Amino acid sequence: MPSRELQAALDAAQAAAQVIRGLYQKNLAVRTKEDQSPVTEADVRAEETIRAILSERFPSYGFYGEETGKHALGAESVWLVDPIDGTKSFVRECPFFSTQIALMRGGRFVLGVSSAPAYGELAWAEAGAGAVLNDRPIRVSAIADLSAAIVSTGNLKTMARSAQWARLGELIGRISRIRGYGDFVHYHLLARGSLDVVVESDVNILDIAALTVIVREAGGIFTDLAGKDVTLDTTTVLATNGRLHEAAAAALSCR
Repeated sequence: MPSRELQAALDAAQAAAQVIRGLYQKNLAVRTKEDQSPVTEADVRAEETIRAILSERFPSYGFYGEETGKHALGAESVWLVDPIDGTKSFVRECPFFSTQIALMRGGRFVLGVSSAPAYGELAWAEAGAGAVLNDRPIRVSAIADLSAAIVSTGNLKTMARSAQWARLGELIGRISRIRGYGDFVHYHLLARGSLDVVVESDVNILDIAALTVIVREAGGIFTDLAGKDVTLDTTTVLATNGRLHEAAAAALSCR
């Protein structure tokens, strides 16, 4: 049985999915925010829907939303929400976008829901309870050698401008296969054992908070590129099946 918090997050994700499906492929107007990221009516309405459900059930919890900002971040428990992670994909009618809902308690991410209504996947996890994808328990791969690993990358602009770019190139030369699934897709694939390492250098915590819980509960390790724990300030990712984490970190000189 899911906890009351997980059930609330799942209900909120389902309600948001109904909003998003109703507006997908409708040629919505796109507004550019101050940070140059796009926003549509679907983003705003989906977040309003999510916040209404979570706030009604847990009125004392804080809320950090992509569209409505930060509220009561000093609370012991705080919801983190990105109603449409991948708005550019949504606008261009590409199904690689998702709703991300996480719960942070005492500075630790303890619950995550990743809902991709157009792609047809729903993943969730709660600390200590394992990870689930489309109602089936999932587990990371058992690959233990980089030569057999599949690596996926996304959002690499910062890395491309740094000396670490050459080290990534060297790592690619050692692995079995390189892909660039990006967004929620490669984290779902990692958590279910279909690939082994994810590398990103330009992310927002709202993009990855829920996925952090899902990957960890599936048996993986999720840190930043320096090997540090994920926090509200994290902007880079090294996520692996666990067995490859030290080797991947060493190859990228993350530590």
